Amino acid sequence: MSFLSPQDMQAIWLSVKVACAATLFSAPFGFAAAYFLVFVRLPGKAFLEGIINLPLVLPPVVVGYLLLLFFGQSGALGPLLRSLDIRIIFTLTGAIIASSVVGFPLLVRSIRIGMEEIDERYLQASRTLGACWWDTLFSIILPLSIRALLAGMTLMFARSLGEFGATIILAGNIPGVTQTIPLAIYEYTNTPGGDRMAMSLCLVSIALSLLVLLVSESVTRSYKRRTAR
Repeated sequence: MSFLSPQDMQAIWLSVKVACAATLFSAPFGFAAAYFLVFVRLPGKAFLEGIINLPLVLPPVVVGYLLLLFFGQSGALGPLLRSLDIRIIFTLTGAIIASSVVGFPLLVRSIRIGMEEIDERYLQASRTLGACWWDTLFSIILPLSIRALLAGMTLMFARSLGEFGATIILAGNIPGVTQTIPLAIYEYTNTPGGDRMAMSLCLVSIALSLLVLLVSESVTRSYKRRTAR
């Protein structure tokens, strides 16, 4: 792509890398959280649901600042990370964590909607036949939640591609290290004559998001046809 500089290509690659890592890392936890919210009856579940959905209503900058306090040297995990020689702030890992936290509620909500549509009679029949909870989970709940899981992962991936506020606070805007597409666009908008390059990255971002949505729709339809046979 001659209209993109090597730095822009790095930003695109980092965006895809961060989005993939955040989505794949969060998927098992999102599925577990949705399962807990739908099928487990415990007091205080509404509070947990509120905590999970909090990043949806908080400004991303606030989420990033809270993560900065949590992972910073004086934060709750600061001494432990320092003793293990693990660095989160201003690293690619920090960008992945920021995207994971911001996109996690979308993942959980999508999976939860799919689980809530599962016919209760299937679960009752499974229990009547003496199936253990993990048998029910892997033979009924997981297969019937696949489409919702794919939809949630798609939403989270697209959200991670566009994540800006939390990322710039926790990971910074370091070219070639943590600078993703939104951060590169932000830098171009503050650079004289950078409008053309900012627009180029905007078009790339739109194309990537559209491609992800089309692939997800194609996979979902293919899975639906196979299960309908």
